[in-house]
Amino acid sequence: MGILLGLLTASCWGTSDFVARFAAHKIGALRTSLYMQLAGFLLLSLCLPWLGGWGHLVDGSGWQPWAWGVLAGVLNCVATLSLYRSFEIGKLAVVAPISASYPVLTVLLSVLSGEQLKLERAIGIACTLLGVALVAGGEKTPETLSSGSTRGVAGPTPPDPRASSLGEEGIEAARRNGKGIGMALCSALGFGFLFWLLGVRIVPATGATQAVWMIRLTSSILTALVILSSKQPISLPRSGSIPVWLAVMGALDTGAFMLNNFGMQIEQVAVVSVLASLYGAVTVCLAAIFLRENVSRWQWLGIVSIFLGIFLISR
Repeated sequence: MGILLGLLTASCWGTSDFVARFAAHKIGALRTSLYMQLAGFLLLSLCLPWLGGWGHLVDGSGWQPWAWGVLAGVLNCVATLSLYRSFEIGKLAVVAPISASYPVLTVLLSVLSGEQLKLERAIGIACTLLGVALVAGGEKTPETLSSGSTRGVAGPTPPDPRASSLGEEGIEAARRNGKGIGMALCSALGFGFLFWLLGVRIVPATGATQAVWMIRLTSSILTALVILSSKQPISLPRSGSIPVWLAVMGALDTGAFMLNNFGMQIEQVAVVSVLASLYGAVTVCLAAIFLRENVSRWQWLGIVSIFLGIFLISR
């Protein structure tokens, strides 16, 4: 049952992240994150009485459940903003699998906290790390395209003719993709630490549903403060399909968090986290089908290596 919940989590997150790409391009990563979090918070607040109520938040357990919930919200806010920023400026088929590599950190932390690591999972971690390196290194940057110089070769090397064919727009796109990879890596680190904490500390102390409610509340407040402090527009366009996209994202993302938390209560944290991270495969498939994004051969090899690693970790 825990494995099924992990796969359902991946499906919800993968679809939500695909939709997030369109919203982030329209209104930016900050407002996309804010209104997605708010939509999930309002929906969960309405359904909370039928999903276990307030649990440890009001049963006399003290301030600890609230403190763990706030910590989860802070980590989620940083990771989500990084993720949506990577969607906004990078290739979806590239940044999605990088962000989905967070189980490497989750598994390592789980092992350090007492869970046993099989040989297959150790190999899977190595494959995932290799895949991240290939995806990141396979992205053409302005420097690699404008100069073919290498160490140990005397004299100037003529520039790569591909640089002139790219033009300014191509060079700028390559630079943005490189920044998108960096933001995806930041997201993977944030989610890796968050999901380990959820499994070993936060969900037991706060409750599966209540932890998600705290994450949504804290993330909404923090994201709104970031927008206001940076003096960026915070209003939501009322026309078009953006409100619908954000509502769908909020429902899918919140549902995925709950499925993930329930799964970690009946299965190993490392296993559920890895299966949930298959959302990257869902996002990549949707991007390839509907967006027809171009990905280099090395990056495809890296993507395959990441998902091979995820498969081995889940064994």
